[in-house]
Amino acid sequence: MRLFNLLIPALFIFLLTGNMGVRAETEPNIYEQRMTLYKKVEAVTNIPWYYLAAVDQYERNIRSVRRDLPKAEGVTGIYFKPEEWVGLLNPNLEDQNPTSIKFFNGIGVDGNGDGKADVKNDEDVLFAFAQYLLSYGVDHDNIKIGLWDYFQRDKTVGIIIGKAQIYKHFGRIDLEEHAFPVPLRSNHSYKNTWGDARGWGGRRIHEGTDIFADYGVPVRATSYGIVEMKGWNRYGGWRVGIRDINNNYHYFAHLSGFAKDLKLGQIVEPGMLIGGGGSSGYGPPGTSGKFPPHLHYGMYKDNGYTEWSYDPYPHLRLWEKQERQKARKK
Repeated sequence: MRLFNLLIPALFIFLLTGNMGVRAETEPNIYEQRMTLYKKVEAVTNIPWYYLAAVDQYERNIRSVRRDLPKAEGVTGIYFKPEEWVGLLNPNLEDQNPTSIKFFNGIGVDGNGDGKADVKNDEDVLFAFAQYLLSYGVDHDNIKIGLWDYFQRDKTVGIIIGKAQIYKHFGRIDLEEHAFPVPLRSNHSYKNTWGDARGWGGRRIHEGTDIFADYGVPVRATSYGIVEMKGWNRYGGWRVGIRDINNNYHYFAHLSGFAKDLKLGQIVEPGMLIGGGGSSGYGPPGTSGKFPPHLHYGMYKDNGYTEWSYDPYPHLRLWEKQERQKARKK
C-alpha cells in the first residue's frame, strides 16, 4: 500500500511533465510566431518582412529600457500612444471602430479582419505600421524617408536599417547567440574594471573590461551585427564598433590591426575574426606600446534618445561559460 502511495504521485508528475514537454514541442516558439506575422503582413502590403522585423525589434528593445514606455507584452513590440492610435481629436481613447478612427486621422486599422482596430492586437498593430510605411513606398529609399518622418532621429533610422540588413542577410530572426571575444585556448585574463578611474587625456571612467592577451591574439565578433565604425581615435587606437540586433553597440579597442577586408556596413556573426589584440592608442594614428597589449571591450545601449555605457563583465563571463559548455559537448 505504501509503495502504491509513492507511485501515484510519481506517475502524476511524469504525466504532467510529459504533457508539458509535448505541448512545448508542438507550440510554435516566439520567433516562429513573429516571422509568420511579418510574412503575413508582407504578403498584403509588399513591405519586405525584414523592415517590419527591424522596426518591431527596435521598439521592443527601447521599451525594455525606458520607464516612460510600457513593456511589450504581445508578439510584437511596436507601441502606439492611445491618442495616436485613435486620432488626436477623438474623444474616445479606447475607440476600436476603424471608421471613426479613420475619421479622426488615427493610425489604427483592422489588420486581422475582425471588424476592430485593436491597439492590443498584434496583427492590427503591425499592419498599422506597415500601412504607414506603405504611404511612402515599398522601396528602400522611401522606407527610410518614412522611418525618419516617424522617428525624427537619424541614429534610430540607421539602427533600424542595420537590423533590416542583418535579418535579410541571415533570413531569420533568432540571432541571439554570442561568442567570447578571444579564443578560449588563448592565454588571456580579465577582471571587472568597468567604472575604474582613467587619467590619460583627462579624468574619466573606464567604460569597459580589459582582456589581457598576447599581441596579435585573434579578436572576434561577439554577436550577430553590423560594423558601424572602424578606424582610429586617440583613446582607443585602432578600434571597431559593431551594432547588434538588441540596440547594443560592442566596442573593440587597442587593436593591432583589422581583419582582411573588414569594412563599414559589413555583417558579422559570433566568432568571426575582426582584428588582433594590441596596444594601440593614447596618441596620434599609429601610436602603440604605451601599455601592455590587451583588448578593451565595451558595451553601450541605445534607448531612442541617447546611448550609455554599461558593465560588460557579467556578459563576458556568461559567454565564456556558454562557449566552454558548447565545446565540451562536441
